[in-house]
Amino acid sequence: MINLSEKNELNGRVALVTGGARGIGLAITKSLVAHGAKVVIADVGSSINGESFDPSVAESAAQEIGNNVIAYTESIADPLTAKASVELAIKKFGALDILVNNAGTNRPENFSKVKTKDMNYVVDLNIKAAFNVAQLATKVMLKTKKRKALGGSIINMSSQLGKVGAPNRSVYNMTKFGIEGLTKGMAIDLAKNNIRVNSICPTFVETPLVKKFFKDKQFKKAMIDNIPLGRLATESDIATAVVYLASNASSMLTGSSLVIDGGWTAK
Repeated sequence: MINLSEKNELNGRVALVTGGARGIGLAITKSLVAHGAKVVIADVGSSINGESFDPSVAESAAQEIGNNVIAYTESIADPLTAKASVELAIKKFGALDILVNNAGTNRPENFSKVKTKDMNYVVDLNIKAAFNVAQLATKVMLKTKKRKALGGSIINMSSQLGKVGAPNRSVYNMTKFGIEGLTKGMAIDLAKNNIRVNSICPTFVETPLVKKFFKDKQFKKAMIDNIPLGRLATESDIATAVVYLASNASSMLTGSSLVIDGGWTAK
């Protein structure tokens, strides 16, 4: 029996976490390391509005966590620099076994008012970059001898809005429904290699980005009223799910999604 309270469940495993330097991503990085993994953080240190970047954010996170973490501070939205992030895992740690496709963004707007530049910005990061990084990571994983015996895990960060619609979220809905489809297609293609592919679908999580949206008190009340458990998810809720999907505890789980939404989509 696998016990995720043990701190050696991921010993010898190497992970790449996109957007791994703050918020949910940082919690994921810390949890993977706490369970024995070595991690490459790929994070440009974007601001809440996504308009400015600070590479020192990822570098500081890596230094804080310790020797088993290294920062990569170029954008994974660019295919060339995305490839470099995957190659860094091999150069630094000699392998790649786990990918957490966590980087993402949102620019809420009523469908009739969505600007093309905003749609492209969200699609480029949430869908295209996720696809590119996953494909690059897969190719590296497949080069590892005895991959079928070792296994591998790719975890795509989706959303409850990959299951249901919501006001002013049409583009975000589109990208997260796309992630759900990508997850299932990848899972079928990679099952023969024992590389499992799953998604995580959180509700609103207590992060700086959500706090920004919740400055609108009416919006905040409406969203929490939609969660039967009556509370937001925590970063730890999501990080724990990632460790589960990365570990052998979930060895029979692929092409699935863990919906961590307090009951939102059950209604």
